[in-house]
Amino acid sequence: MKNNFFKGHGLGNDYIALDPAKLSFKLTPRIIRKLCDRNWGIGSDGILALSPSAKADFGLRIYNPDGSEAEKSGNGLRIFGCYLYHTRQTRKKHFTVQTKGGLVEIHLEVKEHGYVGGATVDMGKAVFQPIALPCTLRVPELIQQPVKVAGQSLRFTGVSVGNPHCVVYAKRDKQWTRQDLLEIGPGLENHTIFPKRINVQLAVPLGPNTISIFIWERGAGETQASGSSACAAASAGVRLGLVKSPVRVKSPGGILDITVDSQYNITMKGPVMEVARGEISSAFIHTL
Repeated sequence: MKNNFFKGHGLGNDYIALDPAKLSFKLTPRIIRKLCDRNWGIGSDGILALSPSAKADFGLRIYNPDGSEAEKSGNGLRIFGCYLYHTRQTRKKHFTVQTKGGLVEIHLEVKEHGYVGGATVDMGKAVFQPIALPCTLRVPELIQQPVKVAGQSLRFTGVSVGNPHCVVYAKRDKQWTRQDLLEIGPGLENHTIFPKRINVQLAVPLGPNTISIFIWERGAGETQASGSSACAAASAGVRLGLVKSPVRVKSPGGILDITVDSQYNITMKGPVMEVARGEISSAFIHTL
């Protein structure tokens, strides 16, 4: 059938999954914004579009709700795996997916009732490159770089897990608040030192193997959870000696478990749920 969609969430971070080859329209940035609009469209934190791949079992393109394209999404990959299994595009519980941020492996957790309830994703390797500095500069692998934003002087860790992240750990005895995120997040995402914008995590170590984070996603804003953000924050915490792997990452939406090995290869484990399936109406398509 034409114009079908699937919707799922991972800890409150929700995505629409679909096959562009089965749409009667093209996924342009303007149409993506309309589909993701929570008042005028289906509503979601982004779109997961099935694509062909010569390197993996499936290909995936990820779109932010502002119409821009993302390289990788941890929650999105769990939802995408759920989508593929529930729509019977695969009956495998282990398969590979090619993203713009690299190839990943997905291991589905199928519950007794036959539905996918969780997934483990091999997210690749964290790279601690000072992404805000010119690539011609040779600096130590991990630097907490200074940045001024929203009237504050902060230090951040630049991490790539296939997409770029700016991890800011709180100073000793400080706890981040949602208000801090709303003030700092937009400023960091659009700071001049990040010409392609960036994902932001405000992190606090809670124990030897636990951290909490607030998340501001590039192109999406505040989100309840983010798999790649959890991976970035956990990797930075391990590299800084603030926590040890495995790391339990708590966000407003819930908990993800992140394993970081000695080479900073990352595995993410967390829940996923199908919410709905449907057909985009002809009336709505006419407005596009």
